Amino acid sequence: MTTPHPETWIKVLPQGLFCEPGGFFVDPVRAVDRAIITHAHSDHARPGHRAVLATAPTLALMQARGVAGETERAVAWGERVQSGEVTAWLAPAGHVLGSAQVAMEWRGSRVVVSGDYKRAPDPTCAGFEPIQCDVFVTEATFALPVFRHPPAAAEIARLLASIALFPDRTHVIGCYSLGKCQRLIALLRQAGWDAPIWLHGALVPMCRVYEAQGIGLGDLRPATVAAKDKLVGQIVLAPPSAVADRWARRLAEPIVCQASGWMRVRQRAKQGGVELPLVISDHADWDELNATLDEVGAPEVWVTHGSEDALIHAAGKRGIRGRALRLIGYGDEEPAA
Repeated sequence: MTTPHPETWIKVLPQGLFCEPGGFFVDPVRAVDRAIITHAHSDHARPGHRAVLATAPTLALMQARGVAGETERAVAWGERVQSGEVTAWLAPAGHVLGSAQVAMEWRGSRVVVSGDYKRAPDPTCAGFEPIQCDVFVTEATFALPVFRHPPAAAEIARLLASIALFPDRTHVIGCYSLGKCQRLIALLRQAGWDAPIWLHGALVPMCRVYEAQGIGLGDLRPATVAAKDKLVGQIVLAPPSAVADRWARRLAEPIVCQASGWMRVRQRAKQGGVELPLVISDHADWDELNATLDEVGAPEVWVTHGSEDALIHAAGKRGIRGRALRLIGYGDEEPAA
């Protein structure tokens, strides 16, 4: 029997990436009957699906966000699931808690969909595991040579040095509510920051889910009801939109920070009024993307939501065939990067 090329059984439809012999979509952007969800960010986990398969943490986060499927099935890492003639399983992606790659096999052909992923260590989620495959479907959020992320611990050290230098001011950090917020907290704890960390109310629900899933975050307190003098010399986390509006004005001479891979671009930081940009990303950078292509050993790579052309060109120079999928609807959450 001839091994089918993945293009014959993995299709790009208006709803998203469709595994035809398995009868399911991966991260569909419209409501479908059967979906495998890589992670709980809103550009990947949409409402309205009839049946959803994902990791238990992803399902818990989806439920907290109000986008649960009508029926749900939680699967463990590596647990084989049969759907039609296709065998599928999930492996860690290292993006946020519960984030997964989707591996699919049909008639000797294997495709791996990365979802969003990073290669840097993160105390709040399982680390990325490369899977050998025939086609690797990869994100490309930071697929330009300019994006080379520094160690997150070094960025946290810059933050703590600023706090020591300006003890009479409040450092307010813009960060996305799911993944970035909890990673920042964990990194601060690793660096020895044992003081309370103050949260905008919008960040509290996802932190509760993380803690319920066994991720300890330490002393967290609501910033919204705190007196201004209580926040002097303290760290406040808030959504980027709140940092930019009147909410932050109630803080004690706030130093505005933002944690994102996009902070590598100085113009973005300047436009956002960010005084202390922290280059802390939950996506793979240029070097990590290319290293991952080499590790998975796929002769062909399909690239989506990001700088597809640059990564395809770099892969082609190493003999890896490239294709831009240009799936619509992903990468809508830039602050999460």
